[in-house]
Amino acid sequence: MADAIIETIRQQLHQFADESTRLSGQRFFKEAIQLYGVKSAMVGKISKASFGLLREADKSAIYRLGEQLWQSGMLEESFVICHWSYYLKNQYDATDFAVFEYWVNSYINNWASCDTLCNHSVGSCIEAFPELMGDLKAWTSSENRWVRRASAVSLIVPARKGLFLTDIFEIAERLLTDGDDMVQKGYGWMLKAASQAHQSEVFDFVMQHKTHMPRTALRYAIEKMPATLKAEAMKK
Repeated sequence: MADAIIETIRQQLHQFADESTRLSGQRFFKEAIQLYGVKSAMVGKISKASFGLLREADKSAIYRLGEQLWQSGMLEESFVICHWSYYLKNQYDATDFAVFEYWVNSYINNWASCDTLCNHSVGSCIEAFPELMGDLKAWTSSENRWVRRASAVSLIVPARKGLFLTDIFEIAERLLTDGDDMVQKGYGWMLKAASQAHQSEVFDFVMQHKTHMPRTALRYAIEKMPATLKAEAMKK
């Protein structure tokens, strides 16, 4: 049954693959990416339909099946398991974090897979079990650029809700002078999300740290702020 589900997913991805979509998709990445060329909306439909076939499977069995999708190295297959893991959010316990951490360390090699997993599954897990925040913060010291990015983008959705502001600032401080643009964009995005509920606090943080904050991160952080605040933050 499990192998049949994987085979069905791959057949559908081949069926809906389009060469122009594949070529245009590759342009969003600096690194070489393996992809079928299936539009994200269709990948979402395939994910939902295939998950419906797993209604009798328990969470650990679904995660084991997802390993086959991660191991393929195909972008759209990574999205399927990211969707599956998020569909399971009401079944999370604290041990799910270790599963997600393994995936981030072992399989993620691009911003799209990183953000799809972390914005939703990892963020929901942290929101449900905030005692895991220390484990998330440990990701900031990883040698792996995607793990460092993940430490920030996992808090995007909670940040929009006004949650974890102190932790968000701590992660941003840890990543402040990171030389990797994918990490800079990641924590800048996290600060931007936090500014939706805490504009003045995020502005103060940016002003306090802007001497050392890379301009890429700074621009992301202030993107949603009024023009007057943007101009003040961008002054040399």
